[in-house]
Amino acid sequence: MSRESGDNLDRNSSGNLPMASVMDAYLSRRSVMRGSLGAAIALIAGAGLTGCLGSGANQGTPAPARPATPRPRLGFQSIPGSRTDGCAVAAGYSAYVLAPWGTPLNSKASPWKADGSNTSTDQANAMGMHHDGMHFFPIGGSSDDGLLAINFEYIDPAALHPNGPTTSANGKRPAEEVRKEINAHGAGVVRLRKLNGRWQMVDNDPLNRRFTTASLMEIAGPLRGSEHVKTRFSPTGTQCRGTNNNCGNGYTPWGTYLTCEENWPGIFVNKGTRPADQVRIGVATSSGQYGWESAAGDRSEANDEFARFDITPRGASATEDYRNEASTYGYIVEIDPYDARTRAVKRTALGRFRHEGCCPGLAVAGKPLVWYMGDDSNNEYLYKFVSDAVWDPADANPSDRLATGAKYLDHGKLYVARFDADGTGHWLLLAPGTATTGGSTLGALYGDLAGIILNTRGAGDAVGATPMDRPEWTAVNPLNGDAYVTLTNNSERTPAKVDAANPRGPNRHGHIIRWHDSDDQRSFTWDIFVFGANADGGADINRSGLTELNQFASPDGMSFDSRGVLWFETDNSESSVTRYTNDQLLAVIPTDLVDANGRQVPIDARNQADLRRFFVGPNGCEVTGITFTPDNKTLFVNIQHPANWPRSDIATDATPTGSRVRPRSSTVVIQRNDGGEIGIG
Repeated sequence: MSRESGDNLDRNSSGNLPMASVMDAYLSRRSVMRGSLGAAIALIAGAGLTGCLGSGANQGTPAPARPATPRPRLGFQSIPGSRTDGCAVAAGYSAYVLAPWGTPLNSKASPWKADGSNTSTDQANAMGMHHDGMHFFPIGGSSDDGLLAINFEYIDPAALHPNGPTTSANGKRPAEEVRKEINAHGAGVVRLRKLNGRWQMVDNDPLNRRFTTASLMEIAGPLRGSEHVKTRFSPTGTQCRGTNNNCGNGYTPWGTYLTCEENWPGIFVNKGTRPADQVRIGVATSSGQYGWESAAGDRSEANDEFARFDITPRGASATEDYRNEASTYGYIVEIDPYDARTRAVKRTALGRFRHEGCCPGLAVAGKPLVWYMGDDSNNEYLYKFVSDAVWDPADANPSDRLATGAKYLDHGKLYVARFDADGTGHWLLLAPGTATTGGSTLGALYGDLAGIILNTRGAGDAVGATPMDRPEWTAVNPLNGDAYVTLTNNSERTPAKVDAANPRGPNRHGHIIRWHDSDDQRSFTWDIFVFGANADGGADINRSGLTELNQFASPDGMSFDSRGVLWFETDNSESSVTRYTNDQLLAVIPTDLVDANGRQVPIDARNQADLRRFFVGPNGCEVTGITFTPDNKTLFVNIQHPANWPRSDIATDATPTGSRVRPRSSTVVIQRNDGGEIGIG
């Protein structure tokens, strides 16, 4: 979640044992074993994924030992921080700007205008605003030709319109402005081709297309056809309009894109009595975030395009109003980037919350497929989905990708995580028969599976899941299947509510947790891989021994490349780090961090130099979204909400002091000057 788009409110009143308390118990347990709290802190920073367990713990599948085959090593030196209106990148690399906000995708859009005067139709056929998660899909396996599927998380109305947003004296927003804002959200697919060593957009390619907050989409999975999603627009509850606040992303083994709906509740307003799911998810009660509902009744309005954002019940039933419109949001949305004839599909079986990231586990023939997901709000939960169908490698290249998606994504088991203080954890099944901590069952609370999914957060509360420090992106190591989640920060956590997995309160710097699932998918072992911190922080803050060359705060976007290099980005607002550097991209190879017995260990003062700063963005920005070409010779990252950038197509070209440009979120293409693989020596 961008720090610009969320409200950071704590809506979890469950009283579940927070991660900070788990960590406190973990440290207390270790302090008895090692003699002091300080020794316990040192141990958690230095213990391996298997080493953090007690002798009687349920260890599940242990983390594998370091492979005998030599692995790649990072081939760049960590760069200093940067505070300019330009990007900085490691020596030997170049970075240039590609596909900024407003770049036309087809001939229906006029060229982007620096005065902000492009129309809503232009915006519907152009790159959206505030680039975020993305994935590169090669065409024919090529590393020089492919499709970039990309999210557009939210809008900056001041930059989107010539003179910012306007509202009439009677509180109405202009219909044209609202349409333009709606069309700047969502996701898109754009054809890219490398010519003479440089990536370019392919103008008017038939695969170029946009998905906005107005696009027609299918509802699939347990919610399809249920009473919860029937509206005046779709009385059968099988279709809906739009996707919004698309932040993190995922992908599938059969070549489709998964885009995640995160801070979507703010676009709706319910001025009546909100049902429990709307309270728990944060639907507004006075006006929507952008006031889109205020344009209802405009002479140009078609098919209740604005009225649908006011979800106050007015009719005799749900099919006469839009009381259920918000229930059609909050899901993982599947897109086939290779077929422009298809609609996007909302895969409701993967839960309904503020989704941030949806990373697949390793696909193994004959075993179920797994996706890991974070709910990016203070004190929310980590989830995973396990398919009922087992993976058939023949499905990697299907004739109908969305039908394959239905096979694996519409039927399965949704779990929420509980982290225990002994370094183990459990995946709690969200199903009607699951017992709650209050002595009931989820079925008794919410009825059928559709009702449980509609109330995913409430179901997590009821079964005793561990409240986390804003779980964001997830990533899986291709070398061993270890999973990681970024916990970006949590200003709401107090020292009294710390636990093993969230040990700092308030947590202003964030951290990254690593775990390894058991074969039966029901339990896991875990450790804290790295703590964000400022280099001059005290022992309780700088628990990973970071220095000026790798200090960071608020880890956010994250991905492994195919070689096992972990890359993660930051969305920092912690002043002790922002004084030194803008948001950044760092890299580390976790399987290279091992103890004398070859077991993986977290980052600590002894090995911290292996975590290196590779890239820094311009002033005001968040560095987010990350993907690679199959040959690992091109790295794509996104720059979101820059303050005064870009001034040219050279990403490192800083805007001079005193000059002003209309800021444009953009994709940055990073390549090695000698044409080699990114990041390694």
